[in-house]
Amino acid sequence: MSDRPSVLFVCVHNAGRSQMAAAWLSHLAGDTVEVRSAGSAPADQVNPAAIAAMAEVGIDIAAATPKVLTTEAVQESDVVITMGCGDACPIFPGKRYEDWQLPDPAGKSVDGVRPVRDEIRSRVETLIVSLRSTEVAEETA
Repeated sequence: MSDRPSVLFVCVHNAGRSQMAAAWLSHLAGDTVEVRSAGSAPADQVNPAAIAAMAEVGIDIAAATPKVLTTEAVQESDVVITMGCGDACPIFPGKRYEDWQLPDPAGKSVDGVRPVRDEIRSRVETLIVSLRSTEVAEETA
């Protein structure tokens, strides 16, 4: 990993889970981590219920736009976290991959999205700890 690790969050539509995860990581880690998100079949817009659920915790993702997953985005990332994108994500040696099994917020109300939002926050907090542990291990190696 470089001085500033990069994390790519991938889900099918890049409209809910991956957008919330990217926003949480940016919010909680600040500029210590480079954050990307993408989708294997991006939607036209971010899920309005995800926007509302994140706004409840003071994070604005209203201006976010779904992006298509590219090979370059995967190559440029140290950690790739998939959320139900199946086999659409290319695999490269030396990358750290995680698959987060999370319910898809598509079609859910804000009440239905809140538990997903909160689970993502918990997982992002764990991810931040592991990224910092990796950085320390690399510095002492």
